Amino acid sequence: MIRIFSTLSGRKEDFIPQGDPVRMYVCGVTPYSACHLGHAMSYIVFDTVRRYLEFRGYGVRHVQNFTDIDDKIINRANELGVPPRELAEGFIGQYFADMDALNVKRADVYPRATDEIPKIIEIIEGLLRKGYAYEAGGDVYFRVTSDSDYGKLSHRTLEGMMAGARIEVRPAKEHPLDFTLWKGAKPGEPQWPSPWGFGRPGWHIECSAMSLKYLGESLDIHGGGQDLIFPHHENEIAQSESFTSVKPFVRYWMHNGLMQLGEEKMSKSTGKLVTIREALAKHSGDALRLWVLSSHYRSPITYSDEVVASMEKGVERLVRAADTGVAAGGANCVDARPYLDKFIEAMDDDFSTPQAVAVLFDLAREINRGRDEAMDVGEARDALVSLAEGLGLTLKEAVAPGLRPEPFVELAVRHGFPSERLSSDSERRISECIELVTEKRAELRRARQWQLADAIRRELKELGVTLEDTPGGTVWRYT
Repeated sequence: MIRIFSTLSGRKEDFIPQGDPVRMYVCGVTPYSACHLGHAMSYIVFDTVRRYLEFRGYGVRHVQNFTDIDDKIINRANELGVPPRELAEGFIGQYFADMDALNVKRADVYPRATDEIPKIIEIIEGLLRKGYAYEAGGDVYFRVTSDSDYGKLSHRTLEGMMAGARIEVRPAKEHPLDFTLWKGAKPGEPQWPSPWGFGRPGWHIECSAMSLKYLGESLDIHGGGQDLIFPHHENEIAQSESFTSVKPFVRYWMHNGLMQLGEEKMSKSTGKLVTIREALAKHSGDALRLWVLSSHYRSPITYSDEVVASMEKGVERLVRAADTGVAAGGANCVDARPYLDKFIEAMDDDFSTPQAVAVLFDLAREINRGRDEAMDVGEARDALVSLAEGLGLTLKEAVAPGLRPEPFVELAVRHGFPSERLSSDSERRISECIELVTEKRAELRRARQWQLADAIRRELKELGVTLEDTPGGTVWRYT
């Protein structure tokens, strides 16, 4: 039984979804600038949640929005002299490139707030009819005093929320914590027609509209960073349950810890951040992912180049163990079942990835031991690859900087492998050529043609690849 810590209850609960597929909504980015590692942390976490649910046999319908209309987008677009939609779509494209590099699976649906105006208006009209909202001077507000359990997610009273909160002070509000559902139009801003005049939606109503439209009135999992608990997710619950009269709006609220840079939270608003692209210029996607997963998702994590660089060694250990050439085919085999059981036990306990990662390294160590003792490690290797995939690790050998595929193709062709049969992907093309000529060398060694075999070893060494002969077979690595 999977157990999930729910922010709403403040404890771990048995995961009992409403049906198949599991309905999962994750708050997406506001695309007005490049994504940073705080975003990477959140989307790696919830990608891992999704992957593990699928690993355990669940179907998952995953929806993640883009808040493509917002004050920050409007202000940045005005600074750059471009339409807000054009600005947002450009950064959405960058987002997908970043997530692909981190091996984050695509959601099933990526709704844009600007495409969901009819649904937003429908919900606001329903809230007005039921007395949960009121119109004031072209704006529409949610009446927090009408919701008897407002504050249940953040576990605070209205009075407690008032203390130290940033509150939008407007004379038209009935209560300082009433939040905007619809903003009246301002000159030069994008706007849409509505029963209350031209304007645009407030931030909180957008996520309610998109989750209700694409996942229904009650979700299984809603995810986001801890900084979204109040006011964003608190307001989502209030307006969604008030509109539908269905409770709970979400069965399991999951919130990841925050990314820190030094002593401060990584944030676009403060400018204290490292973009995903900056990090990927120094580190592999697997190393960044392993770094995130080495901490529990609810804990804060602090970025440093040194810490992430240390993860590259760990990735290399896993890659070597998972290499396709390590199976020995001996009479005895490495038993992978205990490691699979430990992995499931760890992940079933609120997605405890640090313990799950430790299991991968234990299994990798056992594979290497078995290989050295000429045992059959094929089943264990396959298990390692499967478990790593459950965590989103590709276990692909990162191409050393400066290597080009052409010399490797030339080497493979020289040893009898037609170039047209090789992969078109440059990274895969290099590794494929290495594997082919390494197998050719193994054939020469079996035929006791030592000089020709040594020549291949030297040729690969000159191209930046080192071969290591072990009792379980030959493995290679970039020098």
